[in-house]
Amino acid sequence: MSADAFEELVNDALDSVPDEIFALLDNCIIVIEDDAPADDPQLLGLYEGIPLTERDSHYGGVLPDQIRIFRNPTLAICDTFEDVVDEVHITVVHEIAHHFGIDDDRLHDLGYA
Repeated sequence: MSADAFEELVNDALDSVPDEIFALLDNCIIVIEDDAPADDPQLLGLYEGIPLTERDSHYGGVLPDQIRIFRNPTLAICDTFEDVVDEVHITVVHEIAHHFGIDDDRLHDLGYA
């Protein structure tokens, strides 16, 4: 799958996030990269930043949080186009949830891990 087609799937997943939730994303950017970090090459997505639940009155002047979605590892675990669509959606929602302070255990309970 081309990088452009994958980006379109990520955009579709973002469009599926309710407007009320998407509007609450604060100081956060979403990027797509081909490969995951070398120390975890099978990682599908990564949230890096300070979750909203950990921000206090001293929060300010920091670089934006970053949600990174990794194309090649996602494609490697998917057999069909539909699998890619589903996995991208799960990964995008999973990483956005981390921005809101939801941990992996809770995401697993909700079916997003």
